[in-house]
Amino acid sequence: MNRRHFLRNTLFTGVGTGIAAAVPMEVLAAIRKQVSPSDVIRIGLIGCKGQGWNNITSLLRMSEVQCIALCDIDQNILSQRKADLEKINIRPTLYTDYRKLLANKDIDAVVIATPDHWHCLIMTDAIAAGKDIFQEKPVANSIYEAQQMLAAANRSNRIVQVAQWQRSQQHFQDAIAFVHSGKLGKVTSAKAWMYRGGTTPLPVVPNEPTPAGVDYNMWLGPAEKRPFNKNRFHYEFRWFWDYAGGLMTDWGVHLIDMVLMGMKADVPKSVTASGGKYVFPTDARETPDVMTALYDYGDFQMTWEQNLSTGVGLYGMQHGIAFIGHNGTLLLNRSGWEVRPDKEKDKPLMEAVAWQAQSDKGLDKHTTNFIEAVKSRKKERLNCPIEAGVRVAVNSHMGNIAYRTGETIFWDAAANKFAQKEAEHLRIPDYHNGWKLPKI
Repeated sequence: MNRRHFLRNTLFTGVGTGIAAAVPMEVLAAIRKQVSPSDVIRIGLIGCKGQGWNNITSLLRMSEVQCIALCDIDQNILSQRKADLEKINIRPTLYTDYRKLLANKDIDAVVIATPDHWHCLIMTDAIAAGKDIFQEKPVANSIYEAQQMLAAANRSNRIVQVAQWQRSQQHFQDAIAFVHSGKLGKVTSAKAWMYRGGTTPLPVVPNEPTPAGVDYNMWLGPAEKRPFNKNRFHYEFRWFWDYAGGLMTDWGVHLIDMVLMGMKADVPKSVTASGGKYVFPTDARETPDVMTALYDYGDFQMTWEQNLSTGVGLYGMQHGIAFIGHNGTLLLNRSGWEVRPDKEKDKPLMEAVAWQAQSDKGLDKHTTNFIEAVKSRKKERLNCPIEAGVRVAVNSHMGNIAYRTGETIFWDAAANKFAQKEAEHLRIPDYHNGWKLPKI
């Protein structure tokens, strides 16, 4: 790999999953200051293990933020996070049922960082409880749920920021502004991709007793009742349709979101997808390890590509977005962006833009943006309002639905449904175990 390719891929290799690690407690202890009780914003965290912990420690960089409650179905994680927060003199109340946390009237806002299949229920309940929300992506595990969440938010005065934190990073904003400038010429094609090299098989393992301290029935919630299996628990849940949408809704929502921003697009007219479990055909995952989806928006097309077998992706970039215009191509990822001119008779049609490296921390800027909006009560200040999160979630689920049905699917925007029966069935989830699908 040459130096140019190394720089384009450095950020991902440095952070593993592409998101900055949680802020260490000793750093928080050094930067947090005393603030007036009237200025304190009291937050509850729902889902404390991975990304939820990253989110709350980023929020705690701001001295006016206080974490007064933690909720998780795993007592082991709750105990660990409680001990962590006590190092900076924060002593939260602990919950294993999010509904009891939402009933705490001292809480101003919540961070929702559970598995995807819980997002809709918890967010709509949080809206009803009068809480502001920092909502982990993807917004929901289905198109119908995402639309119900949007309806709930629009009927309230609550501040809802979706954790698509790339929108707060300067280099992403600069790149999208360049696309909007028109310098690329007419853009008729865009690409987004993630080539997740280094992934290993998820071995098939037998079901086993639920680990001590875990409320597994609460973890399942509205998902189908199944015996406990560690492959479906914690981080690995994302590879099973009951709870998530694989790489498409893990990375796709971040990258496709940039395409929708750059092209000022909403929903496609049609989507076609193909792929399968080609890399690890016998491992435990349900979601595809190789997939290509083609979206037709009427005046441009987009392709999404995912592959778990190699880290060498399109244009020498392991993950990224490409806007392909008549005059040149803009390439963008979490490390930076550049423009490569097209040529006619060896003459460049535009000026090249050299690599513009990432220079800030997207999550920290995103949580700061959320708190600023909470203070001002101005939704328009949000870098990723609920509308944006829903838009890209709908697009991502359409790609998965096209793959799962094996059909080209067509969206009827006026009727808000698919033309195909099987696709329409996947638009609306089934809820189980006594939980009711929200209908706003």
